[in-house]
Amino acid sequence: MTEVNITYTTDSAEATEKLGAHIGANLQGGEVIELVSDLGGGKTTLARGIVAGTGSKDRVSSPTFTVSKEYTVPGKVNRTLASIVHTDLYRLGELGLMEHEIADGIGDPSVTLIIEWADAVQHVLPDERLTITLQAQDELSRRIGIACPDSLSYLIEGIE
Repeated sequence: MTEVNITYTTDSAEATEKLGAHIGANLQGGEVIELVSDLGGGKTTLARGIVAGTGSKDRVSSPTFTVSKEYTVPGKVNRTLASIVHTDLYRLGELGLMEHEIADGIGDPSVTLIIEWADAVQHVLPDERLTITLQAQDELSRRIGIACPDSLSYLIEGIE
Protein backbone atom coordinates (compact mmCIF):
# COMPACT_ATOMS: atom_id res chain seq x y z
CA MET A 1 0.00 0.00 0.00
CA THR A 2 1.46 3.34 -1.01
CA GLU A 3 0.67 6.37 1.02
CA VAL A 4 0.62 10.12 0.53
CA ASN A 5 2.00 12.12 3.45
CA ILE A 6 1.58 15.86 3.65
CA THR A 7 2.16 18.40 6.36
CA TYR A 8 0.00 21.45 6.64
CA THR A 9 0.20 24.39 9.05
CA THR A 10 -2.83 26.39 10.12
CA ASP A 11 -2.67 29.68 11.99
CA SER A 12 -6.19 29.81 13.43
CA ALA A 13 -9.17 27.67 14.40
CA GLU A 14 -10.90 28.95 11.26
CA ALA A 15 -8.04 27.71 9.07
CA THR A 16 -8.15 24.29 10.79
CA GLU A 17 -11.91 24.13 10.16
CA LYS A 18 -11.36 25.14 6.53
CA LEU A 19 -8.92 22.24 6.08
CA GLY A 20 -11.52 19.91 7.62
CA ALA A 21 -14.24 21.31 5.35
CA HIS A 22 -12.10 20.51 2.30
CA ILE A 23 -11.86 16.89 3.44
CA GLY A 24 -15.56 16.77 4.34
CA ALA A 25 -16.61 18.05 0.92
CA ASN A 26 -14.77 15.09 -0.65
CA LEU A 27 -16.27 12.36 1.55
CA GLN A 28 -18.17 9.69 -0.33
CA GLY A 29 -19.09 7.36 2.55
CA GLY A 30 -17.40 4.39 4.16
CA GLU A 31 -14.22 6.25 5.10
CA VAL A 32 -12.48 5.96 8.48
CA ILE A 33 -10.66 9.03 9.78
CA GLU A 34 -8.37 8.72 12.78
CA LEU A 35 -7.57 11.96 14.63
CA VAL A 36 -4.43 11.99 16.75
CA SER A 37 -3.31 14.75 19.13
CA ASP A 38 -2.93 15.72 22.74
CA LEU A 39 -5.80 17.25 24.69
CA GLY A 40 -6.72 20.61 23.20
CA GLY A 41 -4.89 19.82 19.98
CA GLY A 42 -7.73 20.78 17.65
CA LYS A 43 -9.42 17.43 16.94
CA THR A 44 -12.94 18.73 17.50
CA THR A 45 -12.21 21.87 15.50
CA LEU A 46 -11.06 19.76 12.56
CA ALA A 47 -14.08 17.43 12.97
CA ARG A 48 -16.38 20.49 12.98
CA GLY A 49 -14.92 21.46 9.62
CA ILE A 50 -15.26 17.95 8.21
CA VAL A 51 -18.94 17.79 9.17
CA ALA A 52 -19.60 21.31 7.83
CA GLY A 53 -17.86 20.41 4.57
CA THR A 54 -20.51 17.76 3.90
CA GLY A 55 -23.22 20.41 4.02
CA SER A 56 -24.51 19.25 7.40
CA LYS A 57 -26.14 21.92 9.53
CA ASP A 58 -25.69 19.89 12.74
CA ARG A 59 -23.86 21.58 15.60
CA VAL A 60 -20.60 19.75 16.29
CA SER A 61 -19.20 19.48 19.80
CA SER A 62 -16.67 17.23 21.45
CA PRO A 63 -17.93 13.71 22.16
CA THR A 64 -15.53 13.37 25.13
CA PHE A 65 -18.31 12.95 27.69
CA THR A 66 -20.89 11.26 25.46
CA VAL A 67 -18.29 9.02 23.74
CA SER A 68 -20.07 9.18 20.38
CA LYS A 69 -22.12 11.66 18.36
CA GLU A 70 -23.82 11.21 15.01
CA TYR A 71 -24.28 13.99 12.47
CA THR A 72 -26.71 13.91 9.57
CA VAL A 73 -25.35 14.57 6.09
CA PRO A 74 -27.70 15.90 3.39
CA GLY A 75 -27.94 13.73 0.27
CA LYS A 76 -25.66 14.51 -2.64
CA VAL A 77 -25.25 13.01 -6.07
CA ASN A 78 -22.34 10.54 -6.39
CA ARG A 79 -22.13 9.53 -2.75
CA THR A 80 -23.98 7.30 -0.35
CA LEU A 81 -22.88 9.12 2.81
CA ALA A 82 -25.81 9.70 5.18
CA SER A 83 -24.07 10.35 8.49
CA ILE A 84 -20.80 10.92 10.26
CA VAL A 85 -20.20 9.13 13.55
CA HIS A 86 -17.65 10.97 15.70
CA THR A 87 -16.24 8.88 18.54
CA ASP A 88 -13.88 9.86 21.36
CA LEU A 89 -12.41 6.93 23.29
CA TYR A 90 -10.37 9.05 25.73
CA ARG A 91 -12.49 8.41 28.83
CA LEU A 92 -13.19 4.74 28.26
CA GLY A 93 -11.34 2.37 30.56
CA GLU A 94 -12.91 -0.59 28.81
CA LEU A 95 -14.21 -0.43 25.28
CA GLY A 96 -17.04 -2.91 25.70
CA LEU A 97 -19.66 -2.37 23.02
CA MET A 98 -17.82 0.60 21.48
CA GLU A 99 -15.28 -1.75 19.93
CA HIS A 100 -18.11 -3.68 18.26
CA GLU A 101 -19.91 -0.50 17.16
CA ILE A 102 -16.73 0.76 15.51
CA ALA A 103 -16.07 -2.61 13.86
CA ASP A 104 -19.67 -2.74 12.59
CA GLY A 105 -19.44 0.79 11.16
CA ILE A 106 -16.30 0.07 9.18
CA GLY A 107 -17.15 -0.47 5.54
CA ASP A 108 -20.71 0.85 5.82
CA PRO A 109 -20.98 3.07 2.71
CA SER A 110 -23.58 5.30 4.38
CA VAL A 111 -21.32 6.23 7.31
CA THR A 112 -17.96 7.92 7.75
CA LEU A 113 -16.26 7.28 11.09
CA ILE A 114 -14.13 9.89 12.83
CA ILE A 115 -12.29 8.35 15.77
CA GLU A 116 -10.27 10.15 18.44
CA TRP A 117 -7.92 8.35 20.84
CA ALA A 118 -8.05 5.21 18.69
CA ASP A 119 -5.05 3.41 20.22
CA ALA A 120 -7.29 0.82 21.89
CA VAL A 121 -9.04 -0.09 18.61
CA GLN A 122 -6.08 -0.20 16.23
CA HIS A 123 -6.71 -3.93 15.77
CA VAL A 124 -10.18 -3.28 14.27
CA LEU A 125 -9.33 -0.20 12.20
CA PRO A 126 -8.73 -0.78 8.51
CA ASP A 127 -5.28 -0.17 7.03
CA GLU A 128 -7.07 1.99 4.46
CA ARG A 129 -7.83 4.98 6.68
CA LEU A 130 -6.99 8.66 6.77
CA THR A 131 -4.80 9.45 9.78
CA ILE A 132 -4.53 13.09 10.77
CA THR A 133 -2.08 14.15 13.47
CA LEU A 134 -2.48 17.60 14.99
CA GLN A 135 0.27 19.28 17.00
CA ALA A 136 -0.31 22.59 18.73
CA GLN A 137 2.48 25.03 17.87
CA ASP A 138 1.00 27.76 20.06
CA GLU A 139 -2.51 28.76 21.14
CA LEU A 140 -3.75 29.22 17.56
CA SER A 141 -1.46 27.45 15.11
CA ARG A 142 -1.43 23.73 14.41
CA ARG A 143 0.98 21.54 12.49
CA ILE A 144 -1.17 18.93 10.80
CA GLY A 145 0.25 15.75 9.33
CA ILE A 146 -1.96 13.75 7.00
CA ALA A 147 -1.20 10.13 6.13
CA CYS A 148 -3.43 9.00 3.32
CA PRO A 149 -3.40 5.73 1.39
CA ASP A 150 -3.67 6.15 -2.38
CA SER A 151 -7.18 4.68 -2.23
CA LEU A 152 -8.35 7.71 -0.21
CA SER A 153 -6.28 10.38 -1.97
CA TYR A 154 -9.50 11.93 -3.31
CA LEU A 155 -10.06 13.26 0.22
CA ILE A 156 -7.02 15.52 0.11
CA GLU A 157 -6.93 16.50 -3.56
CA GLY A 158 -6.44 20.21 -3.98
CA ILE A 159 -5.25 20.93 -0.43
CA GLU A 160 -2.92 23.87 -0.70
